[in-house]
Amino acid sequence: MNRSENILLIRLKSMGDVVLTLPAVNALRENFPSAKIAFLTSMENAPLLRGCRAVDDVIALDRAALRSGNPAKMAGEFFGLLRRLRAGKFSLVVDFQGYGETAWLSWFSGAPQRWGSVYNQGRAWAYTLGVRRRADQHHAERNLAILQAGGLNTARARNEFALPAEAQEQARAFFRQNNLDFARPTLFIQPFTSSPQKNWPLENYLAVAGNWQSRGWQIIFGGGPVERTRLELALAGQFPTSAGVELLVTGGLMQLATLILGGDTGAVHLAVALGRRVVMVMESSAPGYAFPFQHPEWAVTPPHGEVVAEIQIGAVLKACERALAETNEVRRV
Repeated sequence: MNRSENILLIRLKSMGDVVLTLPAVNALRENFPSAKIAFLTSMENAPLLRGCRAVDDVIALDRAALRSGNPAKMAGEFFGLLRRLRAGKFSLVVDFQGYGETAWLSWFSGAPQRWGSVYNQGRAWAYTLGVRRRADQHHAERNLAILQAGGLNTARARNEFALPAEAQEQARAFFRQNNLDFARPTLFIQPFTSSPQKNWPLENYLAVAGNWQSRGWQIIFGGGPVERTRLELALAGQFPTSAGVELLVTGGLMQLATLILGGDTGAVHLAVALGRRVVMVMESSAPGYAFPFQHPEWAVTPPHGEVVAEIQIGAVLKACERALAETNEVRRV
């Protein structure tokens, strides 16, 4: 392939899965330094890609419009997207998602090279190179496997994210508004995930927060807009909450924090890409699970056969202690 090709990447949802494409996106840029790279994603995830320097253009799909039931809105969004895909004159499409809709969009783009993740053989027709999805691979490794099958070098794949300056400033403003001290150690807690079965009980996070607060740490609880009321009622003024702030501002708060604690959720995966030390409370760190990329040891998991809710508070406190010891060691070096 020509080194100055137009490349389209596709991952519509979810936030965490978009974050986990970063190593593959950065590897593509390494292989095609002069290419124009566009990324098609859902509108709610589009702001996230402002922090991915390897991406030149973002195509945001308004899925709500497509599901609105309003024929004019649905047709406008659908045909507008198709026109944009054709106008892009892409030479390569990489479909990281591999769903029926993304497979079809890959084919409709008209790109002569179409690489994709194949969940079932019935979708393989859409690709010139279909790579069977392996359940025993980390999500980020599955994305890299598509590029490897296409003959690309992924040795320099970097899980990196560059936070925009305005998001950093808004995070600093949050610190000032909540009388937080930039010089004091800070624990950022992201307690909720998209799946209830993956959530560690909020009262357990509160117990961990109380432990670190008693040792002089500042605590911030984060979350999405739908979790704002739930957190306000639970915290009752004990700790500041940033639930509902823009995603990139959450990134800025995590960048300012000493340690990030949370479940298997997009914000915590973003913290890993920002180079922060995290402790992830999750189901398993076995192959196939989305543990912190390249750091399965950062996950706290239940004993075999048990669920996330059974993880003991003491186990999480010990993991936080280990994380802090590691970060202090790095600073000494």
